[in-house]
Formats: sequence, C-alpha cells, structure tokens
Amino acid sequence: MASSVTEIPAASPEDAAAHFARKLSLETDCWDVHESLKSGSPDFVLLDVRGPAAFAGGHVPGALNLPHGKITERRMAEWDDGTLFVVYCAGPHCNGADRAALRLARIGRPVKLMIGGVTGWIDEGFALESAI
Repeated sequence: MASSVTEIPAASPEDAAAHFARKLSLETDCWDVHESLKSGSPDFVLLDVRGPAAFAGGHVPGALNLPHGKITERRMAEWDDGTLFVVYCAGPHCNGADRAALRLARIGRPVKLMIGGVTGWIDEGFALESAI
C-alpha cells in the first residue's frame, strides 16, 4: 500500500530539474543574500519594499527602502537596465515582495524574491539594522 508521499509518483528527474531551476531563477534565500552582502560587492540591489516606518524599525543591512507601490519605470531608471533587484518584505505572511517583483517584471527589470523576508532573516540569526 502506498503512503501519502508515494501515492502520487514523483516527477521524472528531467521535470524535477526544470522545476527547481525555474524556481531558483525566481527566488533566493536569506543565507545567500547575507553571504553576497558580506562579500562587500553584491551583484544585485536589495530592496526592502515595506513602508518607511517598518524599514526604520529594522531592515536588512545594505537594503534600500522602496515601498512596492512606489516602484515605477521612472523611479527605476536610476539603475542600469540589466540590474538585478532582490526584493523582500515582512515575511511569508506578507505579499509586498510579490507585488514588488510583479511591478519590476512588468517594467522589464530582472528580479528575485528573497524568501522569508525579515522573518526569515531573523530566523537565520542575522541582525537587522535600525534607523530608530
């Protein structure tokens, strides 16, 4: 008798590889962002897409505050067209980063979501920076 795990067969290795490659093309995690920032020369721009008060209360060091509703083609013209943006919000309970990623993609900007957001950052044991 099959278990709940095996009653639906696993995808072929080829389908699994395509799925996970696609997923990783859209997401990154807090650890990888931390390691890139620690290197001193990240190859992306990290955007905290929460409101200014939340940002001031604690944000990932090195992040710029740009609320998702303020992401426009005109605002993003400050960066070269090929600039990769990594976006995050409060955490899994918040869809602000998804909204920001959608806005960036719709204006033709490369984007990845930092899964976990601030909650994930803290869960990894990383410190936030505060403006308060």
